[in-house]
Amino acid sequence: MKLLAADIGNTNLTLGLFDGESLVASWRATARPVATTDELAAQVAGLLALDGERLERIEAVAIASVVPPLAATFERMVHDRLALDPFLLDASTVRGALEIRIDRPAEAGADRLANALAVCREFPLPAIVVDLGTSTNFDVVSADGAYLGGAIAPGLGLSLEALAGRAAKLPRIELRRPPRAIGTTTVQAMQSGTVNGYIGLVSGLLAALRTELLEASPPASRVTVIATGGYTHEPWLRDVPGIDAIEPDLTLRGIRYAWQAAHAAVARTPAAERVAR
Repeated sequence: MKLLAADIGNTNLTLGLFDGESLVASWRATARPVATTDELAAQVAGLLALDGERLERIEAVAIASVVPPLAATFERMVHDRLALDPFLLDASTVRGALEIRIDRPAEAGADRLANALAVCREFPLPAIVVDLGTSTNFDVVSADGAYLGGAIAPGLGLSLEALAGRAAKLPRIELRRPPRAIGTTTVQAMQSGTVNGYIGLVSGLLAALRTELLEASPPASRVTVIATGGYTHEPWLRDVPGIDAIEPDLTLRGIRYAWQAAHAAVARTPAAERVAR
């Protein structure tokens, strides 16, 4: 079955096409919350066409979103163009596939739940996912496979925009790590403060989260750390200590795991009970 997984974020719309268990292709585009259903259909069809795929060949759609207006438009587009009911990942639909041990499960971001589910299926536990996007999310998974919450910090791009936007004499710069921490130009000083500061933020939070997670884990446990998200292509990410793997498509794979679990649960439900529902 060809499944289209959609990770709808504040900055990017990330799509992944699965043929069975294999991720055939993935695409990343700018998210436009005000897009119409026709505009969204054209955008999705155009991305699929880059790899010779067609929208009308999609057999199932699964969505994880942190932007409700765009998620609603995407859902309408799927109904109108494909005559399909998309799977919407949230705390209620992932129940049974992932235990959520936080105070208010309904508040958990769909992308964070997808990350946790993918880690449970693919990596040794306990684990921490660092999702480098508009915000920087740290998703913590226990040794027995439960989502424990984590931390949320401003994303690198968001921090830089705030700095340049609020300081009249500071220019917009390329996100690149300078050769030295002491910048001898305004651009180098901004790069040092932004990129080196961000590395320090990620490293410091990872250290604190790792310590607490190990305290709650069986003796001799080792925490696996996986990075994902839009900034995984940045070369300076390799300078963040303690990251074991970089997986740009981790969230998309988590969306597929959630859809697969829900699909299997429906298949196990007796036909009479499905009709009654």
